[in-house]
Amino acid sequence: MVDTRVNLSGIILDNPVIPASGTFGFGYEFADIYDINCLGTFSFKGTTKDARFGNPTPRIAECEAGMINAVGLQNPGVEKVISEELPKLKACFKKLVMANISGFSVEDYAYTVEKLDGEEQIGWFEVNVSCPNVHGGGMSFGTSPEAAAEVTRAVRKVTKKPLYIKLSPNVTDITEIAKACEAAGADGISMINTLLGMRIDLKTKKPVIANKMGGFSGPAIKPVALRMVYQVYDAVKIPIIGMGGIATAEDVIEMMLAGATAVEVGAENLINPFACKDIIDDLPRVMQKYKINSLSEIIGGAH
Repeated sequence: MVDTRVNLSGIILDNPVIPASGTFGFGYEFADIYDINCLGTFSFKGTTKDARFGNPTPRIAECEAGMINAVGLQNPGVEKVISEELPKLKACFKKLVMANISGFSVEDYAYTVEKLDGEEQIGWFEVNVSCPNVHGGGMSFGTSPEAAAEVTRAVRKVTKKPLYIKLSPNVTDITEIAKACEAAGADGISMINTLLGMRIDLKTKKPVIANKMGGFSGPAIKPVALRMVYQVYDAVKIPIIGMGGIATAEDVIEMMLAGATAVEVGAENLINPFACKDIIDDLPRVMQKYKINSLSEIIGGAH
């Protein structure tokens, strides 16, 4: 009998499989097609202080081995998430959930986390620092160790819950960003967010996406994600949630060997809504195939 459980900052997950933010809504949409309580947990839709309509359409472009999206953090805002979305989630999901937070200023991040901190069902915060800093020239918070650390410190002051900082891969050295977040009080690192990509329509000779560029995700980015998780595992002492191109139980094992304690599944949910359930169901078989008795014992095993 294999053991799929992992310990994510003091909270035991039945398995390490977590649907990634933005690909699983607020959970109840998927609860209509299967029992989502089979999940380790999930990261709900990126939430901001105020409601956001998002970017103009088209927002999605298919690629040979993935997809590009520029949704623009469309969400109802933190007040409605608390009053409308979380009660609907609680009716169908009995485990602790991960709250994904975005913002355009340090104050935005702190405000939204503080608002959600009192919600009992939230077990962890996943803070997305890939947003443009409106007071810092528009560059992403996650491209500067100092800016990422500033967000981490501000959020750390308003919650005692485990705090994971979601890092952008669009940097020269991701280990420097991770170390800055760890020093500023992060409990863990969540990585990687999407790479920056684009497609051009040959008929119109213009970018496919209205925003011109967007986040590139899917199987094509897995080698980059693995490399970055491997590097950050050596650079910090806090746990990592690994993501980027995860589509199978084998991918989960590979990411954990690179150094991830838990693994998020993103683009694959948009191709196959049963993706996470299928991966969880297949994990015991793959563990037995590779003579793995306990997933918690293989974290960082490739080092």
